[in-house]
Amino acid sequence: MIPARPPSLDAIFAALADPTRRAILTMLLEDDMAVTDVAEPFEMSLAAISKHLAALAEAGLISQEKRGRVKWCKLEPDAMRAATVWIQGFGQFDPVDFDAFERFLDQELGDPA
Repeated sequence: MIPARPPSLDAIFAALADPTRRAILTMLLEDDMAVTDVAEPFEMSLAAISKHLAALAEAGLISQEKRGRVKWCKLEPDAMRAATVWIQGFGQFDPVDFDAFERFLDQELGDPA
């Protein structure tokens, strides 16, 4: 059996380019979620959410597992390692300002500040 190749940087960055997918990843930071729970806060069809989840899974950012009749989504914690290493390779970035990053996420996700 041939081992699976890790997802490419292109796949990871393409998945992260979409704000809905970034919001889904943020939600999955808390805990594993059923697909229907992932879809709940979004004003789009379950089929549309499923396409977003498929893109995240193809990029290796999440995994999906069927438990009984329910499909669960889980964040893959090491999935962004390649992208992080690539970004850090430039060495010119300042340390992350987590307060600024939180404000950015609030703005991206539409949360009131």
